[in-house]
Amino acid sequence: MRLLLDTHAFLWWLAGDAALSDPARAAIGDTANDVLVSAATAWEITTKHRIGKLPGVAAIVADLGAAVAAQGFATVPISFRHGQAAGALPGTHRDPFDRMLMAQAMMENLVLVSNEQAFDAYGVRRLW
Repeated sequence: MRLLLDTHAFLWWLAGDAALSDPARAAIGDTANDVLVSAATAWEITTKHRIGKLPGVAAIVADLGAAVAAQGFATVPISFRHGQAAGALPGTHRDPFDRMLMAQAMMENLVLVSNEQAFDAYGVRRLW
């Protein structure tokens, strides 16, 4: 299975946080699965840290690439096509980071690891 981690899932995995569901934790930890982290997640973490919404992630922000690589995860860049697809998604979901993750998951045939039930309305394959 190819998994795309939502930002909270990535941070909870790194922290060993119990908020990460058992099925999500098992899937991320399964070496048979490919685990990916989007450039949108790097953008979101860094932005929220800068504005004070994620004060505890300074060490992660200092080298996000190393944090991803240390877990054996791969990264997903944001392409022009991803941007167009995210912008064209219907509905009222306004979070640009979520819209990008949904577009990437759909376009790249990825399972989005997220507790965001709102994604279900978009037909995104979601694991939680």
